[in-house]
Amino acid sequence: MNCLEYKGYYGSVEYNKEDKSLYGKVLGMSKDLISYEGFSIEELESDFRAGIDSYIEGCKELGIKPRKSYNGVLNIRIPSEIHGKIAMIAENSGTTINAFIRESIERRLEHV
Repeated sequence: MNCLEYKGYYGSVEYNKEDKSLYGKVLGMSKDLISYEGFSIEELESDFRAGIDSYIEGCKELGIKPRKSYNGVLNIRIPSEIHGKIAMIAENSGTTINAFIRESIERRLEHV
């Protein structure tokens, strides 16, 4: 996946055929929109960084904590049978459901 990264924020890279421009938005931020554009990769990256810096500065001026692209909280929906199995395995292993799922995902990501 083509994406930009700056200060812990991730952004998409899209192409507009009509005006031959590049554009994107910061990913994983449902409550705030940070978008950027350019006619070259350099312009796109520069506008992306400027957008992040502006967002962080604006939050600072307002006295609020800036949100991150991905905050580490992930809600998933799974069948109750799987939920129960996970709970039992975690309990029998002396760990939490959260730790079990995190470790399972980490193991899977090692193979990506």
